[in-house]
Amino acid sequence: MSERAAPFFCPYCGDEDLRPSEAGHGAWECHGCRRAFQLKFLGLLSPTNGGSQSDQHDH
Repeated sequence: MSERAAPFFCPYCGDEDLRPSEAGHGAWECHGCRRAFQLKFLGLLSPTNGGSQSDQHDH
């Protein structure tokens, strides 16, 4: 099992002073703006549901 992925910056203020939170899996605390947030992987997008324009071949 691989290690959990860590965010590089706060999605609210952009600060890099992040620490894991004790609130649960995927929870992080930003000590720059004092916000807590949680990250969750939802899954992969299919090419027909969210693929980029360059992935679609409409010739």
